[in-house]
Amino acid sequence: MKTILLLTLSNVFMTFAWYAHLKDLRDKPWVIAALISWGIALFEYLLQVPANRLGYGQFDLGQLKIMQEIIALTVFVPFALLYMKEPLRLDYLWAGLCLIGAAYFMFRAPAGGAA
Repeated sequence: MKTILLLTLSNVFMTFAWYAHLKDLRDKPWVIAALISWGIALFEYLLQVPANRLGYGQFDLGQLKIMQEIIALTVFVPFALLYMKEPLRLDYLWAGLCLIGAAYFMFRAPAGGAA
């Protein structure tokens, strides 16, 4: 549970670092936006690295990656809708369904002992 919580919090910082400058710093030079984003991303890494280190014994690498992508989309959609004021798109649903499929294949018990 700690892994999921830390990954979720790190994704909040990541999403803001990657995309908030498109709204808030649009009139600033790109280098200013990059430096501010880099500062925000530091907090992402301070959460993401411990999350992956904690989770790696509990989950394998592929499972951690798929979990990260599911959390990223779960964080991104509200960010896009509420913060960036983007319209709700059916593509978010289709992407989410694809990630559910990915999660199924990464977290299912291997058939016949083969991975």
